[in-house]
Amino acid sequence: MKPSLANGKKILRLQNWDISVQIVETEWRKSGDIKIDIDNKMAIMLINKNPKIENLVELVIHELLHIRLWPMDQMIEELIDTMYGKGDSKQKDFVMSQFMGTLESTVHDLTKGYVELSNSGQLSYGRLRKEVQDEIGE
Repeated sequence: MKPSLANGKKILRLQNWDISVQIVETEWRKSGDIKIDIDNKMAIMLINKNPKIENLVELVIHELLHIRLWPMDQMIEELIDTMYGKGDSKQKDFVMSQFMGTLESTVHDLTKGYVELSNSGQLSYGRLRKEVQDEIGE
């Protein structure tokens, strides 16, 4: 199966979504991101022209998983706002950072599983390879 956005949409049952891809040409700290309009089932996937990962399929699946998890993500963020208010506080910042860390970790783990199941390529070890290179000079 040739890796593509269409294949990723099919795997995650997002065929009824309109998803546009935009390459980010300017300096950007992220590899990718996604902006979601849940009501109209539309999204814009932003991809860094110089992503910090080696596997573009992995990046696409990761961002598509954010669409799939978006309703739960928003429900939990609203719950946190209800519990801690709309403003900033140390407690709210702590809970929000724990939630976001857990969300990203879960999306990352699911991404690895989907990439492996789809036989669409090897996982990216780019960031870890850079850390190893920086530490031992290989």
